[in-house]
Amino acid sequence: MIALKNVYKSFGDNSVLEDISVFFEQGKTNLIIGQSGSGKTVLLKSIIGLHQIDSGEIIYGDKEFSRMPIKEKKEIRKEIGMVFQGGALFDSATVEENVMFPLEMFTNMTKAEMLDRVNFCLSKVNLENVNKLYPAEISGGMQKRVSIARAIALNPKYLFCDEPNSGLDPKTAIVIDQLIRELTLEFNMTTVVNTHDMNSVIEIGDKIVFIFEGKKWWEGNRDDILTTENKELEEFIFASDLMRKFKHLKVDL
Repeated sequence: MIALKNVYKSFGDNSVLEDISVFFEQGKTNLIIGQSGSGKTVLLKSIIGLHQIDSGEIIYGDKEFSRMPIKEKKEIRKEIGMVFQGGALFDSATVEENVMFPLEMFTNMTKAEMLDRVNFCLSKVNLENVNKLYPAEISGGMQKRVSIARAIALNPKYLFCDEPNSGLDPKTAIVIDQLIRELTLEFNMTTVVNTHDMNSVIEIGDKIVFIFEGKKWWEGNRDDILTTENKELEEFIFASDLMRKFKHLKVDL
């Protein structure tokens, strides 16, 4: 689990996060949603230590990450898998080399052991016979799956995904959503997904945190969100015809 307690973050005079307290649950897909400029990306980067918070606490398990010395933070980061918005694969490296990268950086595995782990992770994301291909030779959806394979290479306790469906068609986005959920359950990870994709909310939103103007404005699950009476959340999620249809369907049921 990951707990945030009274987290504040500002850049100069610009306050971005204000008094955010939230608990991200283990074995569940925890979603952070909010409009552009709401602070959700800063929140995600603060949780993984890319931004230093001004005050408050960020706790991994029973360890207070936000106040750890750099050396101890590095140990926690070995337990973190990260799926970046653009995939962030190395263009000049093969699929196999991309997934092997964290193993080479953080383990003492032999080459054979690393290759076994790479093949295991690729099998988990339903990719076969692509080891020697380069990112430019595979589709966008396959690139995202390679990114997920790399993120789970070190068998992390915590998985973070920043807009994992960005740039994908709706059908492929559903595949990525289900893959993230399946891996979360199988490996009992604490998964945090930063997204604006309302399909993801309906598909995998075990817990949803809505950030509005730098504050935690609402939290619940994918069932709660369809009957919310929170004005700002309603305006955000029911802006599309698709989500309005979901709401009417829920009411009818």
